[in-house]
This record gives sequence, structure tokens and C-alpha cells, in this order.
Amino acid sequence: MHPIVIRFGRLGDMLLLAPLLGRLHRGYGEPCLLFGTGPWSAALYDAHPDVARVLQVGARHQPLAFNPERWRMLRALHRARDAAVHVCETEPRALAKIRRMLALAEVPPARCVFLTDTPARANEHWIERLLRGCGQPPPACAHAWQGASADANAPRLVLRDTDRRDRDDWLRARGWHGEPVWLVQPANKRSVRWNGLRAAAGDDKAWPAQRWAAALRALFADHPDARVVLCGTPNEAPLLESIATMHGSGNLDVAARDLPLRRLMALAAIADGMLSVDTGPAHVAAAMGCPLVVLFGAQSPGAWCPRSPTGSAVIALGGPPRHSRVAEIDTGEVIAALRALPPRPSLPHAA
Repeated sequence: MHPIVIRFGRLGDMLLLAPLLGRLHRGYGEPCLLFGTGPWSAALYDAHPDVARVLQVGARHQPLAFNPERWRMLRALHRARDAAVHVCETEPRALAKIRRMLALAEVPPARCVFLTDTPARANEHWIERLLRGCGQPPPACAHAWQGASADANAPRLVLRDTDRRDRDDWLRARGWHGEPVWLVQPANKRSVRWNGLRAAAGDDKAWPAQRWAAALRALFADHPDARVVLCGTPNEAPLLESIATMHGSGNLDVAARDLPLRRLMALAAIADGMLSVDTGPAHVAAAMGCPLVVLFGAQSPGAWCPRSPTGSAVIALGGPPRHSRVAEIDTGEVIAALRALPPRPSLPHAA
């Protein structure tokens, strides 16, 4: 049966599962059934060879009785209770719900592997932790394990031709004629609350809008013909629009209201580079081979730095022990990193 992998994480968390999914596919000989969080998990692994199917919940902390998606997961677990289950969740409340689901589905404990049973190592990258803690079969499934070849140490994503056509049509509608594309991701999940923008003091990944505008001016000075896309979600649009207003002129597109995940993936596949805070889209860009400068706050780059499967450059700025907030990173340091960013090894052709 398909091995089952469970992780109720955000976009970057789900993406960092990719090397583990590849190991389990090779080890068991079947692609994985992934239980994740929506709406990004299914879109992220669409057409991916290591994932047979994705079941996703919209809210990982919603009670089981009121969550139809979780009931579908429960039925799938019950039907496949002879399969290996690899639980990659560490958040206590989500982990408690997973354990309850496994018990209700009558999945034997000997068929389960829990990441939390393997202690974390200091400054260990999350990919290595996943491979070390969940990359072996549980005792009752050892007979089905065929052994796994060498692991990839970076996530890899897959595009469809429809994704590429959608991207090119979207760019052309904005006056694109094949100019270089750069991506900028100023916001993260903490940037916006339900009632508006979060105060910068409550967000260790916040960088002042004036600094983003200064970085954009430097980017256009070095790449005057570039098409720069400000990336984000619909509720981040006011922040992006304020940055665009401060910046002034240039081929600048605010893409907060029409940038679904698959379009972002396709843009990253042809972009010359990206500037981003430490957030999920930065991991997406690296996975698509896009050179990247990423700004860290309280999280350690050693544990969370995006990785590229193509060898494209990832320059991490900030993070402990030197910094605990992105706002502590100087604008000049960011501009210097952008200018030092090597070109991607090979730029795919865009229609």
C-alpha cells in the first residue's frame, strides 16, 4: 500500500517534506498518500511523482466532529490501516488530534513512526531531521521496505504545461515581452491579522516599507529592463501597494490578488532572482531553481534556509546569533547581497 505521511504545516513546512516523500517512495516502491493542510498542499504536489494523492484540512485545530475533511482522512486511514504511517507533526495540539485519528481508525502503533520520537539536534536543518526521524519503516512494515538510494537534500517541484501557459499569458496581459523577471516577497503569515496589518513590533520578520522601496530602486538601477513582481496574498495587498507607491516608477506589478501557488511556481521557474523574507514562497522559489536572497528574523538559517535542487544560489541574511529581527538588517547589506547574487545555472526558455 501507499505509505501515509501526515503533516499539518504551512506552505514551507509542507514543501520541506519533499525529500522524505522521495525516500519513502523509493523505499516502499509506491508513492505517498499525503495528509496536509490546505489550500496549498494539493496545489504544491500536483503532478508530483512521489505523491499519489493529497487529503487536506482547512484548519488543523478544528474539532474532529466539525471537520468533514478530517473524517475523510479517518476513513482513508481505516481502509489503509495495514500501511505504514509516518507522522511528521511536532505541534502538540495537532499531534494529539493525529493520535486520536489513528486510534479511531484502529491503526496499530507498530505501523507508525513519529518524528517526535527522535530528538532534534542543535541547528539541524529540517530536511535532515525529517529524513533521520521519519525516513525508516516502522517495525511492522520492515518487510515491505526495499531500501532507499541516496537522498536528495533539497525539494523539487513539478510544473505542468498548463502552468507555463498560464504564467506566460498572465505576464503578457501586463505588457511583458520577454524581459527578465524578478520576484519580491515582503510579507509573511504574521504580517496581516484579520483586522489589518500587524504592528511591526509583533512580527520579527517585518522589514520597513521604506527599506523595501529602497531595495526596489537599487534593483531597477541594476536591472533597468526587469519586470518586478511584488508577491503576496490578497490580504497582503495594502502592504504591497504602499511599497509600490513609495517606490514610484518602473515595471512593477503588485500580484497579491491574482497569484495562486501554481502561478508563483511557474514564475519562479523563469525568474532571474528573488528577494524575500523567511516564508513559504522563498522555499518555493529555491525549489524552482530561482536564485534567492532571504531575510531571517528569530529563526535560524541553519535549520530553515531554503534549498535549491539545481544548485542556484541562496544567500541568507540575519537570524541568530547576530540578529533576532529582520528590521535589524541594514538596507545596504540587502542591496549588496542582491548585487552579489550569482545568476541561475540555466534559465528555462519562456514562450
